[in-house]
Amino acid sequence: MLPLLLSDLGGAFRLLDSFTFRAGSALMTAFAICLIIGQPLINWLKARQGDGQPIRNDGPETHFAKQGTPTMGGAMILISIFGATVLWANLDEPLLWIALFVIGSYGLIGFADDWLKVTSRTTGGLSARLRLFLEAVVAIEAAILFIQFADADPVFIQSLYLPFFEYNTPSDPSWNPLMIGAAASVILAMLVMVGSANAVNMTDGLDGLAIVPVMITAASFALIAYLVGTPNYAQELALPEISRARELALICATMVGAGLGFLWFNAPPAKIFMGDTGSLSIGAGLGVIAVMTRHEIVLGIIGGLFVLEALSVIIQVGSFKLTGRRVFRMAPVHHHFEKMGWAESTVVVRFWIISVVLALIGLSSLKLQ
Repeated sequence: MLPLLLSDLGGAFRLLDSFTFRAGSALMTAFAICLIIGQPLINWLKARQGDGQPIRNDGPETHFAKQGTPTMGGAMILISIFGATVLWANLDEPLLWIALFVIGSYGLIGFADDWLKVTSRTTGGLSARLRLFLEAVVAIEAAILFIQFADADPVFIQSLYLPFFEYNTPSDPSWNPLMIGAAASVILAMLVMVGSANAVNMTDGLDGLAIVPVMITAASFALIAYLVGTPNYAQELALPEISRARELALICATMVGAGLGFLWFNAPPAKIFMGDTGSLSIGAGLGVIAVMTRHEIVLGIIGGLFVLEALSVIIQVGSFKLTGRRVFRMAPVHHHFEKMGWAESTVVVRFWIISVVLALIGLSSLKLQ
C-alpha cells in the first residue's frame, strides 16, 4: 500500500521503490506487530480457553506440565503477515493475492480445527477427510489462478524443475525441461500445498520446534522468489523466469518477521501454541510460494525436516496396519527421540541444526542448475 501512496512524492519516499528496503521493512513490521499484539492475545485466548489445548494421554510425560497453555497462537502470525504485507507490498501483483488467499484460507481451516478441539476438549477436531477436502479445494483453486495470472511463458508454468540438473536458457535449442502439462501441474500444486501444510502441522509438537525451520525455509524462498522474479538473475542462473514472483519474497520476509515475534512467546516454556491455525497456514504458504516459483522439489529439500516428520507418521501408521508393529516408539519422529530419553530442548535444537543443513543443500542447487 505505501509504495502506491507515497513513492511518487520523491525525496526519502523514493526508498519505497527499492524492493530490498520494502522487504526488510516488512520483516521488521511483522516482528513488531507480533510483539505488540502477542501478550494481549495470549491473555484473551487464555481467558476463553480455560484449560487450553488438550494434551494427548499417550504422549511423553513431560508434556502434561503444559496443560493450560492456550492454542490458536497462529492468529498472531497471520495478523502480522497480512498487516505487514498490505502495508509494504505492491498490491497490484496478483500472485501476492493468491498467496494471501491460500494462507488465509488454510488459517480458517486450522482455526475451525482448533476451535473444535478446545470446545469439545478432545484432540480430534475436524474429521481428516473434511479437512483434506477443504485443503485440496483451496489448493486447486490457487493453482488454477496461478496459471491464469502468472504472466510467464507457459513452458515455465507446465514444467517440473529438478534440482542439481543444468538447464540452458529457453532460447537454446538444447533447453529441455521436464514438461508435465497444465493438468498435472495443478495436481502437483495441490499435493505440494496440502502436503506442506500437513507436514508443518505434524512438526509442530514441541516448543519452538516448527517455527524456526519455517523461518529458515521462508528465508530461503525469499531468495529464490527474488532470483526467479528478477530476469537478469533468472537468466544467469538458468532458473524459470516468472517476473511477477518477486513480490512473493516480501511475503516470505513477513513470515520470517512474524516467526521471530511468535518465537518470543513460544520459546520454552511456551506461553502459547500456534495450533493448526498457524501450522496449516504457514505450511500452505510455503507450499504455494514453492509452486509459484517452480521450485517444488527444492521445497522438499529445504523443508526436508517437515518431510521426515510426515514420513515418520506414514511409516508408523502403515507398519502398524500391515504388521501390527510400530517402527518408532511414537510418531511424529520428534516424540520418538523424547521417548528415548532426549530432553525436549535437545530434540528441538538438533532438529534446527538439521533444518539449517538441509537449507544449505537446497540453496546450493540454484547454482548447479
